[in-house]
Amino acid sequence: MSDKGLTEDSGAPRLPNTLRDSSPRRSFGPCGWILVAVSFLVTLITFPISMWLCIKIIKEYERAIIFRLGHILQGGAKGPGMVFVLPCTDSFVRVDMRTVSFDIPPQEILSKDSVSVRVDGVVYYRVQDARLAVINITNADSATRLLAQTTLRNVLGTKSLSQILSDREEIARNMHCTLASATDDWGIKVERVDIKDVKLPVQLQRAMAAEAEAAREARAKVIAAEGEMNASRALKEASMIMTQSPAALELRYLQTLNTIAAEKNSTIIFPLPIDILQVIIGAKH
Repeated sequence: MSDKGLTEDSGAPRLPNTLRDSSPRRSFGPCGWILVAVSFLVTLITFPISMWLCIKIIKEYERAIIFRLGHILQGGAKGPGMVFVLPCTDSFVRVDMRTVSFDIPPQEILSKDSVSVRVDGVVYYRVQDARLAVINITNADSATRLLAQTTLRNVLGTKSLSQILSDREEIARNMHCTLASATDDWGIKVERVDIKDVKLPVQLQRAMAAEAEAAREARAKVIAAEGEMNASRALKEASMIMTQSPAALELRYLQTLNTIAAEKNSTIIFPLPIDILQVIIGAKH
């Protein structure tokens, strides 16, 4: 195969024509055609018993890749329905096209700020091109699982602890883009990536809980101090208003007596006019 068949005009590497073309045209050669003819002849001689070996049923969610003398038949993936396979020269591989989900095992990761955490996730993918999933990789499922573990470690290694705890959606998007670009040549389409859980060491959890409790206490003290300041400011304004209006002080006095009387206690209140108190206080001076 020449170098021209392996590279694009821009110089970027590409797959050979045999892998990129969905319906390749090949010649089996004289010996190959003889073997195919013999297989057909044997099938006709042993008919209808041979039909039990030659006809395969492909389900709606499956596709079949048929190899004849080691070459994929024209048309690529076959199915769903009945497909015809020669008993001597053909072999076929079933490919499940349904969405597959798997858990990423918990990974011990050292974050950017040198904190050890355990993170796990889940990946959803499906086979988009059955031909590429059979030709370009030995085991697409195993390769996707291993790649997901590696991608999780690589992505989280660039994040700090606060980013890991708060930016799970962004981390999942980055993993999705990385997996999608890497598995495209395998005929795999990654549909969704989620971060399930982030487990912190027990000592770090206690330290974070103590820090959060101290922060809450500090905020509570600040709020209480602000409340007292506002209350004292309101009392100052109220005292200035009562100083300007003696009647307001009298009304406040009567309101206090009403509040005390409503509690149904045994305290006896003798109302005393404020003017009399002022006369008494003035006589003493």
